[in-house]
Amino acid sequence: MSNQIMTPANQLTLLRMIFIPIFASLLVYDEVGWAFAVFILAGITDGLDGLIARLLKQKTQLGAYLDPLADKLLLTTSFVFLSIKSIALPIMIPLWLTIFVISRDVLLVASALMIALSTGHRTFKPSLYGKLTTFFQIATVVAVLLLNFLGVHPPLLPWLFVATGAITIFSGLHYIYRGRKLMLDNNGDLPFKL
Repeated sequence: MSNQIMTPANQLTLLRMIFIPIFASLLVYDEVGWAFAVFILAGITDGLDGLIARLLKQKTQLGAYLDPLADKLLLTTSFVFLSIKSIALPIMIPLWLTIFVISRDVLLVASALMIALSTGHRTFKPSLYGKLTTFFQIATVVAVLLLNFLGVHPPLLPWLFVATGAITIFSGLHYIYRGRKLMLDNNGDLPFKL
């Protein structure tokens, strides 16, 4: 286990997790430019950890769990802190969008747990819609951070929120459909209603 933790790729993933409270603190203390820089740096470490793991042939089971967890924690933290009114940024992520993002993630984790317990299936590959959702969610966070830093408020920004909300909902429903199909294929019957 210690060998898995000490791989360069996993160290970068752990560093990304350390960035999360730093990012949140910078937002709380109205250091939007630094928060934006930390978010971008976290994104760079996300790209590097996968590349390093492949190049050095150091893909680990721990890394397979830590990497998406670090990504999800950073995105969730970003959405929550960028929608809290007490932080009082000029441009905020609408609360309804943050609720959709978190609700989808909770639903996916609960569904994956039920599938794992019912069928023993533990690998869940991301769909094209899931990747598209991640892209839109990251684009939303980057746009809000950058626009707050620049002090610009473009009129089309609400459309980005709507698009992100729509793809978030659609991909959540698509994952539920895939999970239901997987359980039916394995068991022939569902132990719960979907």
